[in-house]
Amino acid sequence: MSRVAVLQMTSAPEVEANLATARVLLERAHAEGATLAALPENFAIMGRKESDKGAVAENPGEGPIQAFLGHCARELGLWIIGGTIPIRVEAEPQRVASASLVFDERGRCVARYDKIHLFDVDVPDRDGQARNERYRESATVAPGSQPCVVPTPFGSIGMAICYDVRFPELFRVLQQQGAEILSLPSAFTAPTGKAHWELLVRARAVENLCYVLAPAQSGIHPNGRETWGDSLIVDPWGQVVSRVAEAGPGLAVAEIDRTVQQELRARFPALSHRRFSIVPPV
Repeated sequence: MSRVAVLQMTSAPEVEANLATARVLLERAHAEGATLAALPENFAIMGRKESDKGAVAENPGEGPIQAFLGHCARELGLWIIGGTIPIRVEAEPQRVASASLVFDERGRCVARYDKIHLFDVDVPDRDGQARNERYRESATVAPGSQPCVVPTPFGSIGMAICYDVRFPELFRVLQQQGAEILSLPSAFTAPTGKAHWELLVRARAVENLCYVLAPAQSGIHPNGRETWGDSLIVDPWGQVVSRVAEAGPGLAVAEIDRTVQQELRARFPALSHRRFSIVPPV
């Protein structure tokens, strides 16, 4: 068995302050016996404007945010899924990649996944309150195109980010490529989180008989945006085994038991009963 943690934050525009909060949470995860810790989407910056991420974007393999993740991983002996950070895109200087980086316990970056599905949405009014929430993530973020599954000592981790959760075909590809754990750093809006967050996270776990690690942003940010929180760890049967029940920074910790997962997949072989296949992009 392996002990894992999901970290919840209320990130602000100041990178240094966010990294300090992340460090405290990573130290807590380590103290509670976690050997893998996952940070939320945009953990290093939630700018006052969407374009603010461009000012702190880093080149691949260098920069203070990446150095921070590597240092924390090495010093604490943790595998770290670094939520998302802005990485420069050489071909599109006006946009960045929303990249989720994985660092091993020696501080080496061993994988990168760029968010594929971008949040270009007018949030609907479904609770009787007038809303004016409009998001155009594609204006500042260049989409990725390739699925990513990372071999780790805890199992193979399939990478996804926030809005990706609404596209089950991505998760089918990840499972076909061997994923046993799904990583889902997020910053769900409050109305969409209230309506769909837990439902979608548990559905992706059930469909693919995978654990899901879903660290999230939570609370009201300086830019006025409110995020839902409710960071979750869900088992392959779709049960929530740990969660951050309160708003604001915190963490949830749980055990991952791959033996139990393998036994479940053998007794309930839904994955082998599939009659349609999903072809990943070339």
